[in-house]
Amino acid sequence: MTRTRSQTRTRIAAASTAVAGLLALTACTGAGAAQDGTVNLQMVESLTNPARTELIRELLDEFEAENPGVTVDLVSPPTDQADPKIQQMLQAGTGVDVLEVRDSTVGAFSNNGWLYDLSDDVTGWPGWDDLTDNAQAVTEEDGARYYVPYGFYGLSLFYRTDLVEEAGFDGPPASWEELLEQASAIQDPQQNTYGYAFRGGLNGFGNVVAAIEAYTIDDLDVEDAFRLEDGSTIFAAPEAQDAVDTYFALFEQASPPSAVSWGYPEMVEGFTNGSTAFLLQDPEVIATVAQSTTITEDQWSTAPLLTGPTGKAAQPLATAGWGVAEASEHQEEAIKLVEFLSGAEPATRFAQENSLVPIIDGAGEDPFYSEGPWSSYVTMTEDPDTYVNVVQPRGVSWWTEWGQKADQDVQAVLLGDMTTSELLDSWDAYWTEKYAAEE
Repeated sequence: MTRTRSQTRTRIAAASTAVAGLLALTACTGAGAAQDGTVNLQMVESLTNPARTELIRELLDEFEAENPGVTVDLVSPPTDQADPKIQQMLQAGTGVDVLEVRDSTVGAFSNNGWLYDLSDDVTGWPGWDDLTDNAQAVTEEDGARYYVPYGFYGLSLFYRTDLVEEAGFDGPPASWEELLEQASAIQDPQQNTYGYAFRGGLNGFGNVVAAIEAYTIDDLDVEDAFRLEDGSTIFAAPEAQDAVDTYFALFEQASPPSAVSWGYPEMVEGFTNGSTAFLLQDPEVIATVAQSTTITEDQWSTAPLLTGPTGKAAQPLATAGWGVAEASEHQEEAIKLVEFLSGAEPATRFAQENSLVPIIDGAGEDPFYSEGPWSSYVTMTEDPDTYVNVVQPRGVSWWTEWGQKADQDVQAVLLGDMTTSELLDSWDAYWTEKYAAEE
């Protein structure tokens, strides 16, 4: 079965419009088999953007063509609302068969028994051996496998090559201190030019943590990057104060005032529309920036992740993928869809068009990953002593709770209702208590 792009967009729009009433609808009808025996699967994505949604729809059309009698409806909530929406659907126990599972949501979802354990299915699937060692390893969570990753994320610095040169710098900043220096020099509100696309809204805490980890890297527990090797939290380290003071200075000295509430879409838009000079983001943004009609190919590039005072950075291994709902009435077909999306051709296409580190063994050798904006990721991969791979505790059951608290605290600092030292004290107390409860 094939569809025109117009039909595809219509179907995406219809599915997205239906999200608000989805729970009430599925409570009555579910996503089960139609009277003619056709199995209808409902798939929900989390990191929604138009180009990505259209690509997923095209892959789903291919799956449907290979599997007559199975149809897949794609639900695409706005990114800032997606994870709470998915949680509501999982709580209801109806209306979702395949879903996007992130390393930041897998703990809460699996702890509540909402995710199906794919272990017996995927490890015996022929495509399993095509996955990289990292892709195979990251699927395991407390002896279970709740999703198959579609790629890996790693932070890098997107920067305006022209603005950096015009400000008199020889190249992009390498450290957080240099970023503050360059972004402040470029800042010119009267010309609608700002230094840094600050993330003050949803998930804004992540970049604060990235700065703290860079400043504490020499003593960091790389297997649990919210801790130091002595067992204390990174938030109690003396270096953490310098890190947060430098980071929040980026807002005061080098960011648009509206960035106080910027989440992922707004900060990316701030860079792609040409108004901000620097953006700290994952590689999937490469594809988005490349599509911009406001800045040209020769006006931007990427640089490695920013280092701390000792010349090192902590690169968290972040990932997301496709999982199956425990309550799905069509798990066999849902598993088949996950395996299709994780197969060599669909997975490689998805990784390239979303600018992700690929899950298929050997795919990273493609020139696609060694040229242009991807070169910064190659630099980091080839220098693990400087760009140290670390694991953040994203799989804990309280990660969602932590993210909500941390974002509120970031907002409080930006609004002048909390000092940076009070933020660190609060974060240290929170994680110290959580770790103690686990022991």
